[in-house]
Amino acid sequence: MSARAVSHQSSFASDLLSLTKPRLSGLVIATAAGGMWLAPGELTVPRILVTLLATAGTVGAANALNCYWERESDRFMARTRNRPLPSGRMEPGVALAFGLGLAALSLPALALGANLLTAGLGLVALVSYVLAYTPLKARTSLSMLVGAVPGALPPLMGWTAVTGQIDAGGYVLFAILFLWQIPHTIAIGLFRKDEYAAAGLKTVPLERGEDSSRLQIVLYLVALVPMTLLPFQLRIAGAWYLTAAVVLGLSFLGLGATGLFRSLGRPWARQTFLFSLLYLAGLFAALMLDSGGHG
Repeated sequence: MSARAVSHQSSFASDLLSLTKPRLSGLVIATAAGGMWLAPGELTVPRILVTLLATAGTVGAANALNCYWERESDRFMARTRNRPLPSGRMEPGVALAFGLGLAALSLPALALGANLLTAGLGLVALVSYVLAYTPLKARTSLSMLVGAVPGALPPLMGWTAVTGQIDAGGYVLFAILFLWQIPHTIAIGLFRKDEYAAAGLKTVPLERGEDSSRLQIVLYLVALVPMTLLPFQLRIAGAWYLTAAVVLGLSFLGLGATGLFRSLGRPWARQTFLFSLLYLAGLFAALMLDSGGHG
């Protein structure tokens, strides 16, 4: 095989991988792993591996189908215009087949490796992300709330993979991820406002304005902070986690309030976005470290 052929195959494989949005998928898989670790019950290595790989495949399928759907609007955004489809490196049919094929493999694997409930949640996440959230993005900023549902399901899927049921602990993990996504998403919409406008996508900053956006960030953070205290109340995690949740939560809320009361702009919005990632990583690290070990 010639060097050119090897290079072409490597590039094609890289493009297929990029359709799954590896950085986003990695964050999702981390939260699913957190849900498994925190859930009470027997946890075996085969179940861990199959559940996380199948969850990764389901998330990757949803992202690939999202890339297929948004291939035209992606041309107008700096962060997406070099993806395989808008750049013309890949035919749309290839991405569609890849996404559908990945879903066809991953969902049955979830059912066999974990349980039917977890597979059902994976199906809900996939369908709601691709067929509800993605088309709604061009119609209304309320798509943000719809998109927060599949984004919050992975830790619940990790929980149900161990317990086989949805209970208070799983609901709390879902709620934390749901509430976290709103300020995170609005912050992106603020500092990438022009790109979203060019792509014809509806965001809170474009529909409601920047003042409303900053206010919504603060309101959702006000709801998020007490929600993150519930794992301590439910004895999922201990006092060290509680301390970390309070410090992280008040820091996040303080950053949001500063932007609101000072009417800060894009640099603050980008800072808020970046802090939201650190916040989530820190919160889940504290949860897992102070959970007293699995089960």
